[in-house]
Amino acid sequence: MQELELTFHPSGLKELDHILNGGYLNHNAYLVRGGPGTGKTTLGMHYLQEGLQQNESVLFISFNEQKDKLIRNARTMNFNTDEIPILDLAPGRSFFKDGQSSSVFEDADVDLDPLIDQITKKVDELEPDRIFLDSLTQLRFLAPSKYQFHKYALSLTNYLLEHAHSILLVSESSSELPDDDLQFLSDGVINLEWDHHGRNLYITKLRGADFKSGIHSYEITSEGLKIYPKLEPHEEVRKINYSKLPFGVPEIDEMVHGGIERGCCTLITGPSGVGKTTLGMQFMKEAAGRGERSVLYLFDEKKEVLVRRCESIGIPIRDMLDTGHLEIIEFTPEENSLNQFNDEVQRQVEKLDTSIIMIDSIRGYELMADTDNLSEALHPLNTYLKNMGVTALLINEVEYITGNFRITDVGISYMSDIVIFLRFMEFRGAMQKAIGIIKNRLSDYEKTLRQYEITRYGLKVGEPLDNLRGILTGSPSFVSDSKD
Repeated sequence: MQELELTFHPSGLKELDHILNGGYLNHNAYLVRGGPGTGKTTLGMHYLQEGLQQNESVLFISFNEQKDKLIRNARTMNFNTDEIPILDLAPGRSFFKDGQSSSVFEDADVDLDPLIDQITKKVDELEPDRIFLDSLTQLRFLAPSKYQFHKYALSLTNYLLEHAHSILLVSESSSELPDDDLQFLSDGVINLEWDHHGRNLYITKLRGADFKSGIHSYEITSEGLKIYPKLEPHEEVRKINYSKLPFGVPEIDEMVHGGIERGCCTLITGPSGVGKTTLGMQFMKEAAGRGERSVLYLFDEKKEVLVRRCESIGIPIRDMLDTGHLEIIEFTPEENSLNQFNDEVQRQVEKLDTSIIMIDSIRGYELMADTDNLSEALHPLNTYLKNMGVTALLINEVEYITGNFRITDVGISYMSDIVIFLRFMEFRGAMQKAIGIIKNRLSDYEKTLRQYEITRYGLKVGEPLDNLRGILTGSPSFVSDSKD
């Protein structure tokens, strides 16, 4: 027997090819599983459309929908069905014809013989390179027993693979109608799911090749499926100029000994209203002056509100936006997945040469990630940004206004290279603010705290508060410098 050449065929979705490490493997049968409305047929249309672009012959075998309805639905997503042969075997059509079944299906049940005969005749006629069969679940309903169904499914799959280089089979899986038997006979299994959290795609089986494991996201658009693979940080590391990046406020730069290192992750933490976002915007203002590009992802605030706040304290945010040195993107946790967010960050970094990313805030990111383990969700993104030499600013809000000092409430400080904290304190009957550095992996830093103000002229930072104690408690007091 002639040895089969193992080659990959593109799926029509470059992101799916990435997940499959190349595409559909030659002479393999893939099972696409999912409930109603998950996009199984759409995935198949991408597969057939790609075949036409590769100058291959294709065949769509439909047990579910009638041909005219398939064409109408496909055109709403701009698929060209004019050159896709569709064998319409959907219920309600007269597809049982006289004739003998192909000899490859020995001992087949006589009630299914005419249906199988139509399939074999069409395949023999077209000799298609790609075959999409939607769905085997209907064949299960027609078979008189589980044994007969398994026999039909196995024989049909083997027959189709003798003619096509790859085939896609659909299964309408559910707890009431398990399809373990179909998963067993398939070479690859692609699962499509959706719930109130969004749409997910994952691979549970792939013979002859490796694949990208984990949960990937997707959405159904007017152009078909859009897939967002799970972020896997690049193994290669960009050549990075590890220079110090200043804030442009001399006192703060003095506290961090010249600035923060390029490519590091800085956590800015503190209670609501203390000035965390303002400090981050000051850093990006200074970056814009150097000609660098920053992106701010907003989860907790509207863009126009932030623009007005920045203008009121002398940050020329509209100029930064107009020149392209800053982009502000609002993300709604309920409408976006973690993989969609990571995909957007990759686009900014790799296609638009963004050097600074700020996430405001971690709480919003946590809601979008929809996980109890925020550090596990954030770690791949943090690693990716470090490897790409991108400086990350993470804005974190703590609940307590004064006292009960803690860095975060979500346990992510360990992955930060620098931690800058802002605190409220009550002093002389008024609420004041203090800024301090609690961690810097990459260099030394000032251990004292300083008073911190947001004025109409920008940030104002005072001298070290050497004569105050108890600042972190929220109620500091003077300490005499004289010795008793």
